[in-house]
Amino acid sequence: MIRFLLILRTDRDVKITEAHPLGCRRTRRSSHSIAVVVLLILGVNAKRQVQTLVSDALEMEVNVGGRVDIGFFPSLHITMENVQIRNRGSEIASAAQASLGIELFPLLHAEVRMDSIGLKHVRISIQRQRDGKFNFETRTALKRTFPDVARIFLSDATLLYTDQQSGKALEADFCDLNVHHLQLSKNKSATPLKILTFTGVLACEEIRTKDLVLSQVNFSIDGKEGVFDLNPVTMRVFGGQGSGDIRADFSGSVPEYHVRYSLSKFHLAEFFKTLSPRNVGDGPMDFSANMSMKGKTTDEIVRSAGGEASLHAHDLTLGIGDIDKELSSYESSQSFNLVDVGAFFFAGPLGVVITKGYNFASIFQSSRGSSQIRTLVSKWNIEHGVAQAKDVAMATKENRIALNGELDFVNGRFREVTVALIDAQGCPRVQQKIRGSFSKPEVERPSILTSLTGPTRKLLRHAESLFGGHCDVFYAGSVAPPH
Repeated sequence: MIRFLLILRTDRDVKITEAHPLGCRRTRRSSHSIAVVVLLILGVNAKRQVQTLVSDALEMEVNVGGRVDIGFFPSLHITMENVQIRNRGSEIASAAQASLGIELFPLLHAEVRMDSIGLKHVRISIQRQRDGKFNFETRTALKRTFPDVARIFLSDATLLYTDQQSGKALEADFCDLNVHHLQLSKNKSATPLKILTFTGVLACEEIRTKDLVLSQVNFSIDGKEGVFDLNPVTMRVFGGQGSGDIRADFSGSVPEYHVRYSLSKFHLAEFFKTLSPRNVGDGPMDFSANMSMKGKTTDEIVRSAGGEASLHAHDLTLGIGDIDKELSSYESSQSFNLVDVGAFFFAGPLGVVITKGYNFASIFQSSRGSSQIRTLVSKWNIEHGVAQAKDVAMATKENRIALNGELDFVNGRFREVTVALIDAQGCPRVQQKIRGSFSKPEVERPSILTSLTGPTRKLLRHAESLFGGHCDVFYAGSVAPPH
């Protein structure tokens, strides 16, 4: 009669349950029988042998602080409690419970093949060090090929990532990861990212950085020998729905990245919460980007960045005062700062990197009333880390304000950036320049090019007579003049 042995514990006398085909069970204690099995598979000290087995495979220090359970039903599996993984003195991961599924018959030939690796209540800490290496990289090439694993799954995981080069950090909470068909190349000299091949799915309830909170993050990933495709990538950001795809290629000597992303109907109020505690208004906005970059360091990545980014919006409310009212008496009062309005263009597709140096809070605190923005467009071309304004303008009921110039992300500076109040022909009536660094921008006094006496609407209607039919066109983009 065939019998299956179920081993429940190994750190003490072990219960063996004999499962018979007729369904009856008989439990007995037999330390002698268990000793034979443990000797054949792991040796006398199971916990120590498990730690050694996994430590040698990872070439890291693995410590099991709790119980080790070994079972044979329905297949050979090892369950460990309170597991810690360290590399060069730094903790890489910890788990309340870890389980290893091992193929039984290859053990007869002294070969370890894992069916699965599972981790529950996991905390993983990944750090990119100042030299560009990750804290999970070993000092030498792997001594052996890590055994192929059919499946890896993580539940209730927390991921912490820090980059010592850039000072940036990321935390992902309540994540579930399911990886299939994991294989590692036999190329012993390759770096860890170049030897991985797998498919997987990741879902996280929340991912946080210093300036951004993402929720309901989901993506599928396909990795093959250093090339990782994340497609599709979906998430909720600022109350809108984001989607896109990412390719990260580590197969060459220099890592390469390509990102395509769109965010639909996100809320203006949610976006500006990171910039001002005051309610700045609201309205739906659409963002999209298509970017490529490469490099081993943050500086190299920024210098190589190229592509395009754009922001579109209609029917926004901005709490920066009544723009049309301020502009109607601009020549006499000189109280309105065009760059304050232009700062909203920076806050669009190019994020809060620019706006940190600009005092957004003071704009809202000193403003009374609100403005209705009929249309806002902010399109930029990026090349070698420098963004050039392609079509950047907004229209109120009575006015258009446009922006020209470049944003130098490599050196963190404004390049000949000018914000202008323009007429129906796209000619500037008032313009103001901003230059200097992002952290300490220098804003020039406004330059009045055309008299603003009288209602703004009348000036727009008679723009041709004011300029005698000729002007240097400042803006010829897609935002139409007010009617």
